[in-house]
Amino acid sequence: MAELKHVLCIPFPLQGHVTPLLKLSHCIADHGIKVTVVNTESVHAQVMAANQLDDGSNPIDFVAFPDGLETDEERKDWAKLVESISRVMPGYLQEFIEKVKQQSKGNEDEQINFVIADLNAGWALEVAERMGIKRAGFWPASVSCLALILHIRKLIEGGVIDNDGIALKNDAISLSKDLPSYKSDDLTWTFPEDLTVQKVLFNWASTIVHHSTYSTSYLCNSFHELEASACGIIPGVLPVGPLLASTRLLHRRGSLWNEDSTCSKWLDQHPPQSVIYVAFGSTTIFSPEQFYELAHGLEQIGRPFLWVVRPDMTDAPVNKFHGTFLQRVRNHGKVIQWAPQEEVLAHPSVACFFTHCGWNSTLEGLSNGVPLLCRPYFADQRLNRSFVCDVWRVGLGVDGDENGVITRHEVRTKILAVLGSDEIKANCKRMKEMARKSVSEGGSSLKNLESFIELIKA
Repeated sequence: MAELKHVLCIPFPLQGHVTPLLKLSHCIADHGIKVTVVNTESVHAQVMAANQLDDGSNPIDFVAFPDGLETDEERKDWAKLVESISRVMPGYLQEFIEKVKQQSKGNEDEQINFVIADLNAGWALEVAERMGIKRAGFWPASVSCLALILHIRKLIEGGVIDNDGIALKNDAISLSKDLPSYKSDDLTWTFPEDLTVQKVLFNWASTIVHHSTYSTSYLCNSFHELEASACGIIPGVLPVGPLLASTRLLHRRGSLWNEDSTCSKWLDQHPPQSVIYVAFGSTTIFSPEQFYELAHGLEQIGRPFLWVVRPDMTDAPVNKFHGTFLQRVRNHGKVIQWAPQEEVLAHPSVACFFTHCGWNSTLEGLSNGVPLLCRPYFADQRLNRSFVCDVWRVGLGVDGDENGVITRHEVRTKILAVLGSDEIKANCKRMKEMARKSVSEGGSSLKNLESFIELIKA
C-alpha cells in the first residue's frame, strides 16, 4: 500500500490569504492526505476563536509560530510585518520540520514530504528546497496579477516602469498579444496616496519574483476559462478555483472574525434580487467623509441593504452619526461587523455586491452570478476592477470627485445602473455557469487538482 503523505501549508497572515489556502487544504485532506496548516500565533488565535468546532473532528492540524512582533498595531504596518515574518519564521519552520522527522522515528506517514506556500510567504519554499522537500507555490490572487508581477524585470528593461516600479508613461501595458492590456493604474504595487507604502509594495512584489524560482508549479485560486491568456504565459500555473467553502459545516471557513449568523434569516425576509450587499474586505479604511457619503447613498436608494462595517473601518470615530443612521434605516437596512460572505452571495435575495474587489470577493461574486459595483482600495484591487468592468463586463466602477470622494449621488447612480443592466446580468449568469463547471466532474480546475494530488502522492 502506498504510504500516506503529509503536506504542510503556509499562508501569508492576512484574511484574504488564509481563507483560500485553508479551503485548498481541505480539498487535499479530502483525498486522504494528512495536512498541517502553519499560521502566525496571532492569526491562529483569531482563526480558532472564529471557527469553533465542538467535536474535535477537524480533518486538518494547525500549528502556530511567533511572527516576531509584539502588538497588533505593529502588525498593521505592512513593512514591519513582511520584514519580521521573513526574518523569524524560516527558522521556526525548519525547526518544526526537523522535530516532526525526529518524532516520527522513520515513520514515513508522519514526515513532511510536501510544502505548499503562499508566494507572499515564499521564504517557506526556500526552506523546503534547502531541506530537499517537494514544494509548490500558492497564489491567492488572479493569474493576471501573478503574470504582471513575474514580468517586473521585463517591464523595467522595456522602459515601462523605473527601478521603483513607477510607470514612466500612461500608455497601455502589454505582456502578450493574447492578454488584455493593463493600465498603468493597474500595477498592483501602485499606491499614489503614500509613496513609502508604494515602495514597500514594489519591494514585496520583487521578493515574490525571487521566491517563485523555488517552485515549478503555482496553484491559483482561479479557473482556466476565466483567465486562459494569463495562464498561457506562466509555465507551471495550475488554476484550481474557484475555491468555495464546503457546505459541510465541519469545515473551518478560515475567517478571522466572528461571522454574524443572523444574515440568512434577514435575507429570507426579502424578495429575490432585491438586496444590495455591501462589504469592503478586511483592510479597507475610509475617512469619515467617505463613510458618510456611502451611508447617505445607501439610505437614499431606499432599497434593502446589508452592510458590513468593521469596527476599524474608518480612520476617525463615526459613532454618533452611525447611531442616528441605524435608527433611520432600521426598516430596510442591516449593518453587521462581519458576514458569512459566501452564504450571503449565494442567497437568492441578493441583487448586487458593492465590493473593494479583493480577489476572493470578486471570485465569490462571479461564482454566484452576482453583479459587482467596484470601489478598489489598493494592491490588486484596481486590476480586478478593470477585468470586472472592461473585460468580463460583470459590473461597474464608482468614480471619485475632484477630491477623490465617492459621492452619495455617484453611489446611487451606479447601483441603479448595475441593477438595470441586462448585459451585466447575462454576463454574470454565463460566468456563474463557467465557474461551477470548472470545479464539477470533468471540469478544468477539478482535473488540475486531481493531477496535483497525484503529484503529492507520487
